[in-house]
Amino acid sequence: MPTLSPRDRALCTLAEKLSATPTRMVEQDWQPLRDLGFDDQACLEVAHVVGVFNYLTRLADGFGLRLDTPTHAASESGMALKRPE
Repeated sequence: MPTLSPRDRALCTLAEKLSATPTRMVEQDWQPLRDLGFDDQACLEVAHVVGVFNYLTRLADGFGLRLDTPTHAASESGMALKRPE
């Protein structure tokens, strides 16, 4: 399995905290992104993407939507989905 780049690791760490405990976010949580060159606009874009994904997940859960069989199987196996040719 490939290792995450420092950029991807910083984004995942931030997304996890912003998703799980948004009221505990502090300026220091954004510093790893700033150290990688993210300015205010880029940080805002990251927050928007995380927020939209959280919104869509909650909406799907609220309506009881379920994954289709191939997607569910991929999520269980850890194997990526392949597009039909």
